[in-house]
Amino acid sequence: MWCSVLLVSLLWIVIWFIRDRQTLSSFKDKYVFITGCDSGFGNLLAKRLDKKGFRVLAGCLTQKGADNLQRASTPSLRTVLIDVTSSESIRKAVEWVKGEVGDKGLFGLVNNAGVANPIGPTEWMNVDDYRKVMAVNTFGVIEVSLAFLPLLKRARGRVVNTSSVLGRLSANGGGYCISKYTIEAFSDNLRRDLYHFGIKVSIVEPGFFKTAVTNLDSIEASLRQLWDRMDPEARQSYGEDFFSNYLKVQKFIMNIICDPDLSKVTNCMEHALEAKHPRTRYSAGWDAKFVWLPASYLPAFIVDIALAIILPKPAHRVR
Repeated sequence: MWCSVLLVSLLWIVIWFIRDRQTLSSFKDKYVFITGCDSGFGNLLAKRLDKKGFRVLAGCLTQKGADNLQRASTPSLRTVLIDVTSSESIRKAVEWVKGEVGDKGLFGLVNNAGVANPIGPTEWMNVDDYRKVMAVNTFGVIEVSLAFLPLLKRARGRVVNTSSVLGRLSANGGGYCISKYTIEAFSDNLRRDLYHFGIKVSIVEPGFFKTAVTNLDSIEASLRQLWDRMDPEARQSYGEDFFSNYLKVQKFIMNIICDPDLSKVTNCMEHALEAKHPRTRYSAGWDAKFVWLPASYLPAFIVDIALAIILPKPAHRVR
């Protein structure tokens, strides 16, 4: 019996391996629109796809980001300004893309734009802090996806949504983890609803990488604002040493796990666009594969204890 199970397992692995490496024959006539191309994953992905022959349409938040990307790319790469929190900006971007792709439609949509701050202990937040993050990471992704669906259906295209390992395991407070959890659910719904139209939807779940989202200076500045505005009574419950200790722990963890090699993420995005059979989910980074994803399957109380040990303790804790 065990020999049969082993044989079937090995056969399944071989078939999956062969199937996973089958790619499309040509990319030269395929248009891909990417959000968040000013820096980080989006910027690198736009350059790499451009070199491979894709017709890259890069969405940037700032003119400076668009100009820098254009100078580093071939003339075939085109840029457009888009603010994913603005319905009018999204509408204009869709009209511009329509003019670029014509009857071919849009082969790929990569929802990459995202923000993280403010993150930190939940009690330090107010509801506007959650709205600020989710406006980009959640509702921006949803509105952009819905707006581009007619063009994607025309090309029987693909959607690649950037989630996070923190969409599997909520390790800090604020809107970031919540926004990534919603992207997981939205992507699953979108994939199932569009199956019959030939549209494929993939989710990329990066671990921690050195990008603007994980920049320690901006994270610490954001945390300082949260700490300074907190109600005196609440701040007293944490103690004056808590803030500095929290920063030390966060800096220590980020310096250990943040990977400078962004190509580990863009490789996943490229596979989702190039493969004949893209995967439903991609885990990018050693910490995603060996820390966060395994931890997400553990009983919740084990993760709770681990985080309680790692993070600093409030001065007036009861346990």
